[in-house]
Amino acid sequence: MFSERELERYRRQMMLFGEDGQERLKKANIFIAGAGGLGSPASIYLAVAGVGTITIVDMDVVDGTNLNRQILHYERDIGRKKTTSAEEKLQKLNPDSIINAIEVKIDASNAKKLVGNADGIVDAMDNYQTRYQLNDVAIAKQIPFFHGGIRGFYGQATTIIPGTTPCLKCIFPKPPPREEFPAVGVTAGIIGTIQSNEVIKYLTGTGDLLTNRLFIWDGMQAHAEEICIERNPSCEACGGLGKKKRPGEKSDG
Repeated sequence: MFSERELERYRRQMMLFGEDGQERLKKANIFIAGAGGLGSPASIYLAVAGVGTITIVDMDVVDGTNLNRQILHYERDIGRKKTTSAEEKLQKLNPDSIINAIEVKIDASNAKKLVGNADGIVDAMDNYQTRYQLNDVAIAKQIPFFHGGIRGFYGQATTIIPGTTPCLKCIFPKPPPREEFPAVGVTAGIIGTIQSNEVIKYLTGTGDLLTNRLFIWDGMQAHAEEICIERNPSCEACGGLGKKKRPGEKSDG
């Protein structure tokens, strides 16, 4: 299943979850919505961990104002498509991963098709309309939704397992106002790496997921806390769903 190069590359992490866990990463297909501040660190760490297929979707071109936080893109990439830039960097980071970079705007008409047979969705968006659409897709396909968001020195993250945890609509029934917000690169790095950490744990069946908890990061005070969150049984998006097991989880019987 693994080449000698792969066995050497992943040796230190296979000390944690073995070849079986590494094989799950290699077989996985993860969908990343956005190649910006959150999508950059999330995709980088999933690629170097050995996730077999990464689909990353974005419709923008690289702008100079992106460079303080969108670490997939360099000065020379200004004016280039973010998908082109992202695919180039990720493929160089790990030539054994398949990188599907798609330049399109995610909306209600194409979200389900774009996600396809992915094993999970990383929410690296900056608007709630698209997030809600992807939340609906995750619910329909019964796959996890790894949410992250930032504003200035502040960030948040949670892992949503449809039918088991609150969905995005349970947590945020109404979207915040659309506006340009301040952003510092280190906050995106912290939250994006938390999202990728959650994906790796989910796929390998390792550790405790950030489920039923909203992680809050306050970079101004270098302080983190959690808020317990619960499903809304009357949620218009996820009400009535049954529980879904994670990879490696044994049945109750």
